[in-house]
Amino acid sequence: NGVGERMVSCSDDHTLFLWKPAESNKPVARLVGHQGVVCYVSFSPDGKTIASASFDKSVKLWSSTDGKFIANLRGHVAAVYHVAWSIDSRQILSSSKDTTLKLWSMKTKKLINDLPGHADEVYACDWSPDGISACSGSKDKTVRIWRH
Repeated sequence: NGVGERMVSCSDDHTLFLWKPAESNKPVARLVGHQGVVCYVSFSPDGKTIASASFDKSVKLWSSTDGKFIANLRGHVAAVYHVAWSIDSRQILSSSKDTTLKLWSMKTKKLINDLPGHADEVYACDWSPDGISACSGSKDKTVRIWRH
């Protein structure tokens, strides 16, 4: 796609850095806006967007080319630990300390579905390769399968 290799890092200082390691050892952009530790970051499968999960209870979206802020996904009532992109980059699943997962539309930047069911913090989530189901792992010592 002509963009070249990119890398993104996140930190407990509430920031992210976008890098182009083949071009420079200095970051392309410093991404600011989170009000808490940024604990997870992920490129969309189409390479266009970065999603970040934070202890500030939000997921933020950023342009992967220049690091510009796109949107704030709010709905969790506690720290967000993990995000997972659908294979077509049209949805994001987020998992949280608040015991829920949330499914977000990238078209509208709005909540599609709230997924309660765990009895404790949800540390991880991911999609199946076919995009039909997702799974989550929780401090409640269970793994759940969610059908789309």
